[in-house]
Amino acid sequence: MTVQLSRSLRWILGLVCVGALVVSAGIVANRSGSGADARAKLTLIAPAAAGGGWDLVARESQQALRTDAIVNNVQVVNIPGAAGTIGLSQLTELDGNSTTMMVTGTVMLGGITRNDSPVDLSDTTPVARLAEDFEVIAVPDDSPFRTLDDMLAAWRADPAAMPIGGGSAGGIDHMVAALLAREAGIDPALIRYAAYAGGGELTINLLSTAPGTPEVGISGYNDFRDLLIEGRLRPLMVVAPERLEGLDAPTSAEAGFPAVDLVNWRGYVAPAGLDEDEQQELIEIVTEMTRTEHWQDAVARNRWEESFVTGDEFGRFLEEEQQRVATILEDLDLA
Repeated sequence: MTVQLSRSLRWILGLVCVGALVVSAGIVANRSGSGADARAKLTLIAPAAAGGGWDLVARESQQALRTDAIVNNVQVVNIPGAAGTIGLSQLTELDGNSTTMMVTGTVMLGGITRNDSPVDLSDTTPVARLAEDFEVIAVPDDSPFRTLDDMLAAWRADPAAMPIGGGSAGGIDHMVAALLAREAGIDPALIRYAAYAGGGELTINLLSTAPGTPEVGISGYNDFRDLLIEGRLRPLMVVAPERLEGLDAPTSAEAGFPAVDLVNWRGYVAPAGLDEDEQQELIEIVTEMTRTEHWQDAVARNRWEESFVTGDEFGRFLEEEQQRVATILEDLDLA
């Protein structure tokens, strides 16, 4: 009971802190959405700090929608905190607003469970699932861990002595760390997980030489992409069904851990209260976006795997995925 109250308090405090940000962004001012046209002006909420995976999806979407004149004016607003559930709470206050969408994905499902969020994705209008984004386990180039086996040997010897960096607590990075630990014979309860608000913050700390900063990082490929290409980070494993092109790292199955198979997906939801025509308009906008040259380039550049579904089919997926993630978190004692 004490843990639940503490989590709820943190969630509420975070909500209060970002309230001013949302108001200044102009979202609440357009709450009703009455008479608005999503093709004239569209707001995309990235419920995380700049530099992470959700922010990247929103920025790539913004560029694709602008470049091909699908939407005249596209604004991106960052609302970080609580694994995306603070952004979700703000979205649910925009009932009937057909000119706002929010990026979502596996991390948010974990945040909903772990933070005892009073709102979830059933309180939104499903628009579309876009693509899957694959997790990479990486270390700085000067790390003594040349392979995954090197890292696991040190981790097994003293789990609490090795900080593992990733995104929000309870998110997919955390789940991957806990799953890998369990499969490698390490008690997930003993791991020392360092949570960061976004991929940009994680990479800064991963490359830092300050005491206590992570020695190993887990995040989506695109969060590490530039540093991997530059050789400043070295990949140890990729959580994907097949190797990623241009990345010299084994898949989890090749490394001997087929059960570590969590895939992060990206999608869009809108506020509740939209009628069928308004939902369909947003679906058509996103569908057109995915067919643009810019979006296709983004999919290739970020090593995403398209998994496009829309509307009610996406809504059913969200229900099933929320249950699956909640079960994983409970099984790993992370809920």
